[in-house]
Amino acid sequence: MNELELLIDFHKDAERQGPGSTTETLKALDFIPENDRASLKIADIGCGTGAQTITLAEKIEGEITAVDLFPEFLDRLTKKSKELGLEEKIKTLKADMQDLPFSEEAFDVIWSEGAIYNIGFEKGFRQWRKFLKPGGYLAVSEITWITDSRPQEIEYHWNQEYPEIDTASGKIKLLEENGYSPIGYFALPEYCWIENYYQPMEERFEAFLDKYNQSVMVKNFIELHKEEILMYKNFKEYFSYGFYIAKKVQAKSDHKKSGTS
Repeated sequence: MNELELLIDFHKDAERQGPGSTTETLKALDFIPENDRASLKIADIGCGTGAQTITLAEKIEGEITAVDLFPEFLDRLTKKSKELGLEEKIKTLKADMQDLPFSEEAFDVIWSEGAIYNIGFEKGFRQWRKFLKPGGYLAVSEITWITDSRPQEIEYHWNQEYPEIDTASGKIKLLEENGYSPIGYFALPEYCWIENYYQPMEERFEAFLDKYNQSVMVKNFIELHKEEILMYKNFKEYFSYGFYIAKKVQAKSDHKKSGTS
């Protein structure tokens, strides 16, 4: 078993594959005006096992296409949606977020919680923009500096892990330059990381080690997760996920295509 297979096996039965909460999902949804929420078509990209997908489906009228690369995650989401009577609102799709099989202007909303980093923030929102209807909405959470200065250790760590990390102002500027009008931003609070993601993860460690007979590979895998948790606990005042909500508007490139100035 390789590291990716271990990662899938470790997370496939988890409620969440990253920080978040029902409250924060609904807070992001509330930035979309009520009169724009009728019969929504939403693409939830990098949905994982679909905690936020379920939250959205319970709140909106319309349908959600839940996209993930790993069928194990989608199988759990399908099971949950059937148990909750939401199978008519949620359809799953195994696909790579870098090569989505959607037609242009197919969706009212593109949603992605804690997953856009897999393709990169700028690349993601630029590629996905064509799938949004005019005036459609983008709602994504993305790793973000929440202070202007921070200790060298955490600065170095994130610049190695994800060079696109930036402050909210830097992320918002990119959105504004690429055909989006930002309408909302907030940082995820600590409980989204500790109570909703890391504590449930820690509770799975021993059983996962036992499942693989305390193998060296799995021990190393668990140690990496423990280091991640410690890094967050030591430096949580400097970074979090930022939730960005923006509306698709005409971009400069659109003007060039249409021949307008």
